[in-house]
Formats: sequence, C-alpha cells, structure tokens
Amino acid sequence: MTDELLMEAVKNGDLQQVSALFERYNKRIFNFLARMTMDRALAEDLTQNVFLRIIKYRNSYKEGARFQSWIYQVARNVFSDHYQVHKNKFSDFVDIEKVSDHLQDSEENETIHEQEKLLQKSMSLLSEEQRELLILTRFQHMKYEEVAVIMDTTVANIKVKVHRAILKLREHYFELEKI
Repeated sequence: MTDELLMEAVKNGDLQQVSALFERYNKRIFNFLARMTMDRALAEDLTQNVFLRIIKYRNSYKEGARFQSWIYQVARNVFSDHYQVHKNKFSDFVDIEKVSDHLQDSEENETIHEQEKLLQKSMSLLSEEQRELLILTRFQHMKYEEVAVIMDTTVANIKVKVHRAILKLREHYFELEKI
C-alpha cells in the first residue's frame, strides 16, 4: 500500500494505519529533526509530536498530495512551533557533542571524528534555512522538487539557495579547519 493510500485511510478514520506510516517514516523524521535541533532527546520528542499531529490534523491532508512532502511540512511546523514557544530558553550556542556519535579511539577514527565535528560545527553556523535546505537535500536525499513543495517556492529558488548554503558551509568549514 502506498503512503498516500495509507494516509487516505487514516484521514477516513482508520487510525491503525498510522503505525505503518510510523514504521516507514519515524527514522527519517527523527534524523531530520536531530540534525535541525542537534539534540537527540529533543528530536525524539518532536518526532512523536509529528505523528501525533498527523492524527490530529489528518483532515488537512489533501487527496492526491504526496505524503512525504506533507509529513516533512508537518515536521517543519513542529520544529518551528517548538522554537517559537521556547525561543527565550535557547542560546545561539549548539552543543556539537550531543549529535556526534562516539567513535572508537584510533588514528583513522580520530581524523574522521574531527572532520565530523568540524562539519557539525560548520552546519551549526549556518542560518536555520540554510541548514534545513542542506539537511533535506543532502542528508534526507530529497529532490529539489519535493523541497520546493515543502518550502512553498520554486525549484530554481531552491537550487540557488542550496548552492549558496553549500558555499557558506564550505567557507565555515575551512575557517574552522585553520583554527
């Protein structure tokens, strides 16, 4: 059964089908939110909120719409709502250690670990929009067309913004590497 058919069933009251959608999407949504928040525990909570919202706002799903685009829009809204409510509690500092996996101690792993930390720190220096674009296109492997639907803009605009975000990421990375 396709994602769209499952969501149609949910919309029509068959809430059991949410479990199939959860199985298909929970890891992807968690990864998206973990990269956006840079906090695993918070990402877990927000992922649960995404699926609760799917149930609560199931009637807002439009028949024929691509489910993946819709669920990522819900995830963006959950992320945005969380930070709007808690914006006074957060500083601009992001704890990179919370997101990076602990690698075994070896020279090769240490080099990879340092590069990973530099990349994560570079990502944290990007604007929220730039970080989100790179996460969706590079880490979530979404097509520009899908991202354009999610962000309610044109594909050409997404391409330009992704290109600029990559340049900015590269700039931050090489600046941090010099330190």
